[in-house]
Amino acid sequence: MVYQWYPGHMSKAKRQMQEDLKVVDAVVEILDARIPYSSKNPDIDSMAKGKARIIILNKADLADRSKTEEWKKYYESKGFFVNICNSRNGNGIKDTVGIIREACSEKIERDRKRGIMARPVRAMIAGIPNSGKSTFINSMAGKNCAKTGNKPGVTKGKQWIRLNREIELLDTPGILWPKFEDQRIGLKIAFIGSINDEILYPEEMAFELLGILKKEYPGVIAARYGEGLEELADINEILSKIAVIRGCLKKGGEADTEKASKLIIDDFRSLKLGNISLEKVSEIGSADPKNGSGERERDAKS
Repeated sequence: MVYQWYPGHMSKAKRQMQEDLKVVDAVVEILDARIPYSSKNPDIDSMAKGKARIIILNKADLADRSKTEEWKKYYESKGFFVNICNSRNGNGIKDTVGIIREACSEKIERDRKRGIMARPVRAMIAGIPNSGKSTFINSMAGKNCAKTGNKPGVTKGKQWIRLNREIELLDTPGILWPKFEDQRIGLKIAFIGSINDEILYPEEMAFELLGILKKEYPGVIAARYGEGLEELADINEILSKIAVIRGCLKKGGEADTEKASKLIIDDFRSLKLGNISLEKVSEIGSADPKNGSGERERDAKS
């Protein structure tokens, strides 16, 4: 299937972000640590030129820590300030305030020389749907000031949150971009729940996910669903057997692969398969997320 989701409210949100960028000093982009390349919206690079840039590798508790560290070094090499966080339990959150200050140090110094001491740094929080922006803000603020939910599209409009005397955060709706140049990007975005599940085909997604797990994380399928499954060459056969093992059956005892597929996808999203990262720095070649064109070269391979 074609993986694409760009409802009208995202186009409206993008236009609003372009206006709001005129009054902010920094852009804090929230990426999902499981797909640090695919979850980076190239339109944000294009819109945020001239602003201090911070990347948060969020949901690090769900990802492969060694790969997340590689991505941190990668983005730092591209000129971004980077922090690794788990917004749900607060790990890494406290460091973010210092990183925002560091990224905006030139602005802060300019204000100081002009005698402007009371104006806080304004940072826009941006990212794709379901990347954890609002949870990140709530964790930063230490209270529930931004609406959250484990599905895309919860944040409908902008809202300012005064973090302290020094920093204000602007929460914005999650936006994708109009066309994925590579459908593998769309597939990975679908895996993490950033595309409306109602328009997806779970069996196709589970097929692809099982293939990635079989190749990159040997032993995970067997540990979760049953010994011997990874020895099978046919992914469809693996999926059918998982359906039987987990009791996902239609009338007459036929394997209900759609139900089993939803179970597998949910297992991935909820950490039941362990800490899984779907992208490696070594796979992206010469792709540069800071080319500013809004259309990154995307040669990442699953």
